[in-house]
Amino acid sequence: MISGELRFTNYDLRITIMKFILGKKIGMSQWWNEKKEVEPISLVDCKGLLVLGRQTKEKNGYEAVCLGIAKKKNQEVKNGQELIAKRANFEVVKEFPINQPEDFSNEIGSALEVDLFSAEDKIKVTGISKGKGTQGVVKRHNFAGGPKSHGHRHVLRSGGSIGSAFPEHVQKGKKMAGRMGNEQVSVKNLKIAWVDKEKAVIAVKGAIPGRKGSWVKITSV
Repeated sequence: MISGELRFTNYDLRITIMKFILGKKIGMSQWWNEKKEVEPISLVDCKGLLVLGRQTKEKNGYEAVCLGIAKKKNQEVKNGQELIAKRANFEVVKEFPINQPEDFSNEIGSALEVDLFSAEDKIKVTGISKGKGTQGVVKRHNFAGGPKSHGHRHVLRSGGSIGSAFPEHVQKGKKMAGRMGNEQVSVKNLKIAWVDKEKAVIAVKGAIPGRKGSWVKITSV
């Protein structure tokens, strides 16, 4: 290679445009894909989504877009920042971080449609996982449990000893029984099966976090 000469290889230099949307999980279903195979899908309803406001570095210290779904139909958004403060007017309000102000061009008060996504787009889905209440170590941490042989009583699903010779107390982070689920979970590298613009529904291949009726954030990867 000659000194000062610049050569490019066949790397993919396409710039990824960040896309995001907010919706309610309808539930799961199935469909026949292109290979004539039955594939499970999760349905997300994105009806009535509005752009409520912007968070800027100058004012808030970071760049983000605020999306929400109004409780009343055909509600006008005149001042996005004031409406964000009155969150009682909306079923849900969520923020989506962006890198630059130019990454999002929609005006405050405009509707966000599902057609910004298309089939086979790679996405990340974030939501609150199903709450399972207080569970033991077998279900919560996949412990094997105690022996089933003769002479062992009440140890089948027990966690066993939790103490230690040093430092004579239970260390922080010890795997024990406790609350399971009901926490924010993100699943990456999912794919969109199809998009229905008329019904404002997005079908995602596979399972996504959350129970039926919970809110999820869909972001391009």
